[in-house]
Amino acid sequence: MVDLHSHILPNVDDGSRSVQESLQLLTMLAEQGVSKVAATPHFSADRESVDDFIRRRQISYETLSKEVRGEMPEIVLGAEVKYYQGISRMADLKKLCIEGSNLFLLEMPMVKWTEYVVKELLELSCSRGITLVLAHIERYLRLQPLDVWERLLNGGVLMQVNATFFTDFRTRRKAVSLLKNSSIHFLGSDCHRAVERPPYIKDAVEIIEKKMGSRFLALMTEYANSMFV
Repeated sequence: MVDLHSHILPNVDDGSRSVQESLQLLTMLAEQGVSKVAATPHFSADRESVDDFIRRRQISYETLSKEVRGEMPEIVLGAEVKYYQGISRMADLKKLCIEGSNLFLLEMPMVKWTEYVVKELLELSCSRGITLVLAHIERYLRLQPLDVWERLLNGGVLMQVNATFFTDFRTRRKAVSLLKNSSIHFLGSDCHRAVERPPYIKDAVEIIEKKMGSRFLALMTEYANSMFV
């Protein structure tokens, strides 16, 4: 299983606070069947440059890598990029894609999106060789009209949801419904801490397998892996 959204790198954002906690998270992910995890710390263009972010991320990754053991998931570096108006004109978009892929993980504002925002997302989805992925879409579902999601999906925008969308009994039915309608493409743990916000990938995978079958689960994993060179 591929975990496309995590905050496992130590001391980069509001995720892991130490190498030891990062190792705990990686161990938990391995035990939950994750073979590849995208480390996607928060990036905000109004706080730092892309190059400064990449330098900080690399230092954290190298520090962690010295302690990573063979049975732990492969780590690929990426970012959870905060949306801002005009992001489609950002010069360094490709640098923020998840390593080994064209996947660009974008965090959206928790408001009703304007027509400008929707059009910019559609522009992003077909520009400069990136594949746009919206992070944890379950947070925005109720805020946007149904036609917005139809337009984005038809425009090639891919959707990531957190494992808790499936594990929470209040949202499980909606999660399964979206999965059946091909409106979910990737699963992520969005794990931050070993205790406060741990990964729940295994629990989500068990629900998906129960509702959709093992063949569907295998195809979902195969699809995620196919996005990487």
